[in-house]
Amino acid sequence: MYQYQNKNNKFTVYIVYFGEHDGKKTLLEIENTHHSYLNSVKESHEDAKSSLLYSYKNSINGFAAKLTPDEASKLSKMKEVVSVIPSHGKYRSQTTRSWDFVGLNDHSWNRAQMGDDLLLNAQYGKNQIIGVVDSGVWPESASFSDVGMDPVPKTWKGICQEGVAFNKSHCNRKIIGARYYVKGFYNVFGAVKPSEDYLSPRDADGHGSHTASTATGRQVPNAAALGGIAIGIASGGAPMARLAVYKACWAMPGKPKSDGNTCMDEDVLAAIDDAIGDGVDILSLSIGFNEHSPLDQDVIAIGSLHAASKNILTVCSAGNGGPSPASLANIAPWVITVAASGIDRQFSSPVLLGNGMKIQGYSISPYAMNQMYPLVYARDVARLGVPQYLATQCQPDTLDPYKVNGKIVLCFIGQGRNVDKGIEVSKAGGVGLILANNQDNGNTIFYDSHFISATGVGYDGAVTILQYIYSTAYPTARIFPVQSVSHTPAPFMAGYSSRGPNHVDAHILKPDITAPGLQILAAWSEASSPTKLPYDRRSTKFNLYSGTSMSCPHVSGVAALLRAVHPNWSISAIKSALMTTASVTDNLNNPIQDYTGNPATPFVFGSGHFQPIKASDPGLVYDISYDDYLHYLCTINPGLLNKVNAKINCPNQLASPLNLNYPSFVIPNLYGPVTVTRTVTNVFDGQSRYEFSWNLPQGVSILVSPTVLVFDHVGQSFSFTMTIFPANDYSVRNQYVFGWYMWSDGRHLVSSPFAVFLP
Repeated sequence: MYQYQNKNNKFTVYIVYFGEHDGKKTLLEIENTHHSYLNSVKESHEDAKSSLLYSYKNSINGFAAKLTPDEASKLSKMKEVVSVIPSHGKYRSQTTRSWDFVGLNDHSWNRAQMGDDLLLNAQYGKNQIIGVVDSGVWPESASFSDVGMDPVPKTWKGICQEGVAFNKSHCNRKIIGARYYVKGFYNVFGAVKPSEDYLSPRDADGHGSHTASTATGRQVPNAAALGGIAIGIASGGAPMARLAVYKACWAMPGKPKSDGNTCMDEDVLAAIDDAIGDGVDILSLSIGFNEHSPLDQDVIAIGSLHAASKNILTVCSAGNGGPSPASLANIAPWVITVAASGIDRQFSSPVLLGNGMKIQGYSISPYAMNQMYPLVYARDVARLGVPQYLATQCQPDTLDPYKVNGKIVLCFIGQGRNVDKGIEVSKAGGVGLILANNQDNGNTIFYDSHFISATGVGYDGAVTILQYIYSTAYPTARIFPVQSVSHTPAPFMAGYSSRGPNHVDAHILKPDITAPGLQILAAWSEASSPTKLPYDRRSTKFNLYSGTSMSCPHVSGVAALLRAVHPNWSISAIKSALMTTASVTDNLNNPIQDYTGNPATPFVFGSGHFQPIKASDPGLVYDISYDDYLHYLCTINPGLLNKVNAKINCPNQLASPLNLNYPSFVIPNLYGPVTVTRTVTNVFDGQSRYEFSWNLPQGVSILVSPTVLVFDHVGQSFSFTMTIFPANDYSVRNQYVFGWYMWSDGRHLVSSPFAVFLP
């Protein structure tokens, strides 16, 4: 396990975690207690004081300090210590059409009459507070205007922390709080370089502004990416909600911004602790890690558990490690883990060949081409002595300017960044780039903001273009300007979206849900560029960006709306409503497809694609209390609970983690009958009668009791059991199979996925 360590320092930062505060000590007393632990392992009081980075004292009880491995080991053996976590520096930062696509902007007369207009019912998220832990904010963006907003809620306890290019005037009735956390970063990398980032809540990257505005940005007309692409009304899910900014992610020194930010464990945990103390309602974290850590070593899991104790819902990105299995980040059952999918919009830029054929292409290049130009294949215009495979990919210094000048060049995807291939073509005098997929990539779509007229084509289209080039003495082509076009089928799963199964507890099905995360338009930092590359001097107020980082704030925004409409719901009720009303079919009424074109599974999309309107009226919910989550810890680590919360003890007979009242489940190995118990709570006014149904996979049978539930008032709960056992079918073995179980009263369909491994 690699740990970031300052090369000039023998110390590593460790987080020493004690669980919950007992509520009996003042903030000063808490900090003095933390100092006493450091005094017990350090040589002097001065060493102890200088080693402390953070004292977590709002909800989380712990501290971050510079320790030697021996000092960390001594602390880990103390009775009161839950865990000692080495700082890995592992966390990395991972919409005009998207809200229309999920139905949130449907303000039709019929919907208003039926009371189904979620935005109106929620007053656009008015006075809900969304805390975003990310790379900061660009406060001048129109997405963060406070025009027409009410005064800051009196319950707010946060601050507006000043710093480089950021002062108290940059906070307003929209951005009601802003803080930054740099001590962990500083310990490893030294001071923040002014040329790389702002030592303040200001966003130099774009990622933080993008995620914040996707969750809670104001409605901005005529917003567009560079070149006017994707023009429309940019809006967050909860445009009247308040934004609290917690900057814990920083530019990596000496690397381009396109490589992503780094977010140190201790800085992230400090941000979450302050957010809890400040009084946020929703926490949105579009960051994740590359390592598989147990829950007591995962600072987002720890911080979000403390948030759950205050009924604060945490929404996290699933990670961009797909399509590899078991690649998920943020798998704690008390967070919503969000996968990424595409919407019904693509950016079309076809290629017209000299023989009249038109090849479908896709691009977000803002540069137009209005005539035919000579067309060449990169391999045929290489510099003398350059290997063909390098020239084919338009690697740097591979193309001959004499042969390329004034021409469109066909290059294949391969090593290096796609935009760099366009730069090589431009440097050699070319006027356009056709970037072709290789056979492995097939017809997967890649969008890049090139510096010349450019488009991307699938492998089949590339073969057709090559055949044309070699069929005539003077091949020509034209790249058409980018246009937004509708796309079917949608949604479809992004190939990069991380997948299950859950690598920490295989009984918990993750991800939980999917939301739009492909080419999302949202606010951007004007200190950055569309590509975030050092040689890109272009600037834009809004940018198209992809990742589970983009899907996460979609759910955060809608969660704020649901909280506004249902202020008495628990955070698990909100989560259940989102999951059980999700859709598993696309706009052609077929199963949601993976990037391969094959049907995706719950290990890819969780419960399905979120449907905000339906989530506001789910009928039934699977509720989970904070104490339930603590008892769940007993099932995976009995010794952990008493340290996290000394007031609650594990029962003598431990339950299975399968019986956490989760809206889905996984049976990792089905050797014989397994019984799963669930409890549903009625949240719909009036009497209702629900009947059970299922969609079973091959190789599995089920017995359910009862199969009918009759409710006569809101808040009434009933439990039911499902006994899953292997069917007498040996044709399906050594694999996971997937099914669904549903409750329906004719108006509501409460649907949940499950997975079973048949050994």
